[in-house]
Amino acid sequence: MDQNSPADGTSREDNDLPVRVGKMEDIKNSRRMNATVNGREIVVFYHKGKLHAMDKHCYHAGGPLHLGEIEDINGQACIICPWHKYKITLATGEGLYQAIDPKLPSALPKWRSKGVKQRIHTVTVKNGDIYVTLSDPSISCESDYYADKYKKPVHSSLNK
Repeated sequence: MDQNSPADGTSREDNDLPVRVGKMEDIKNSRRMNATVNGREIVVFYHKGKLHAMDKHCYHAGGPLHLGEIEDINGQACIICPWHKYKITLATGEGLYQAIDPKLPSALPKWRSKGVKQRIHTVTVKNGDIYVTLSDPSISCESDYYADKYKKPVHSSLNK
């Protein structure tokens, strides 16, 4: 076996390699699944025929995004954090909020972006299996705080 290939998806050195997290037939029924990829807890959503993966804990206060509802907001699919109702786009990880411009005569709220707050990851499907590749860790993202806080050990047993 090639030493650079993770046999079980737990290689610390190869965060850029895809890791199998489940099967398409399973997520089509459940619409979401939790997984741990190289120690990082993620959630994969299946919404309107597309797969999306992101850190499992909300960037704001660590809320459980896998328990949130998905809503279309301003033409974008968003997960709504069940703790504080923060809205996060599935495709980009942007936080959305409603704002008004008080200088305008009819100050109607409009959806605005806070920028990318939640780390998203690449999802691929091969032969019915779902794979997740973690995004580049050198680019900081606010959800990293909770991802690190809840990080799982990569190797659970030691040979001693």
